[in-house]
Amino acid sequence: MAKRITYHTEHSSRINSRIQAIQRELPTVCTDFFRSIQQTTTALTRLAYAYDLRLFFRYLCDELVSFANSVPAYLQPADLERVTARDIAGFQEYLQQYARPVAPDAAGGDLSPTLVQNNELGIMRKLCSVRSFFEYLFKNELISANVTTLVSLPRKREKPILYMEPDEVDKMMAAVFSGDGLTSNQKNYQSITKLRDAAILMMFLGTGIRVSELVGLDIDDIDFDRGAFVVTRKGGNQVILYFAQAVSDALSAYLEQRRLVEVLPGHEHALFLSLQKRRMTQRAVENMVKKYAVLGAPLKKRLSPHKLRSTFGTNLYEETGDVYLVADALGHADVNTTRRHYAAMSDSRKREASRRVSLPDLSQLDVNRVEPAAEL
Repeated sequence: MAKRITYHTEHSSRINSRIQAIQRELPTVCTDFFRSIQQTTTALTRLAYAYDLRLFFRYLCDELVSFANSVPAYLQPADLERVTARDIAGFQEYLQQYARPVAPDAAGGDLSPTLVQNNELGIMRKLCSVRSFFEYLFKNELISANVTTLVSLPRKREKPILYMEPDEVDKMMAAVFSGDGLTSNQKNYQSITKLRDAAILMMFLGTGIRVSELVGLDIDDIDFDRGAFVVTRKGGNQVILYFAQAVSDALSAYLEQRRLVEVLPGHEHALFLSLQKRRMTQRAVENMVKKYAVLGAPLKKRLSPHKLRSTFGTNLYEETGDVYLVADALGHADVNTTRRHYAAMSDSRKREASRRVSLPDLSQLDVNRVEPAAEL
């Protein structure tokens, strides 16, 4: 019997193939750089580096006079010695808004380039990728100085955690089963997918699992007797997470329906299936969550699987006050990440503060009384 290839193995293989394809567009020294970080980074991290470095070298060759007529793949370390701190600062400014070229369409005509805008976090990540690459060049004595350190990174602004209140969660879950608020076209699918969608939402709310982890789950990862499942975290480490009875009930109801589906070859073990009878993608899960979350919390437009994960983390912290427990449950490598996000004042405490402020009682005033005009 052939050894079963897991979703995570296939996914990692696809990412590595994409990295190799991008490397062909980059200077050959980039291959050595990626080889040097292979044991200390995930495939997704290296893919992000590849995208960022490709953008940087395109900027050098397309935007700077000093690199005019150069091709990224042909650049040598001696050429990178000519990069200045001013060039890096220019790249930082360029990242705020730039045009991303697109391939010609099938008819041979040129499509308009896509305008890309980055916030502070996006700019910081791309600059950090370039910094890491130049640090590698400097440490290996391929360049005489790392000029990227002369350019300050943008200040990262902490954003308040966006999560769902209990009543918003109740409304969202009610919409999953009733279909209220959905379009007529969405209701056609809702009757088929409601058990699956409810199970997915309960997994996010009850375990804090990441969307990338959820789509990789197989049926045999679930142990109903122990109320637990095996999940492959970022970096490839496997851990056991536990779920409450409400999550177990939702999963059981879905699996009864799931067993009746004739699954496409290669997707037989997948826990969550799409309507195409194959393993669900991250994009499909994200779209499903947004569709129902906005019905539960209309004023919170940016709700996503990650925000449901934040809802789990917030609820767990408010119930226990144990930041270490929250960090372990969410799979945070650094507890400071958890402390920074979840140890802030909760909304309930903010509401309590507003109730304790002393204000005048307008109901005791005659607000309709009009004073006569003073005589001149």
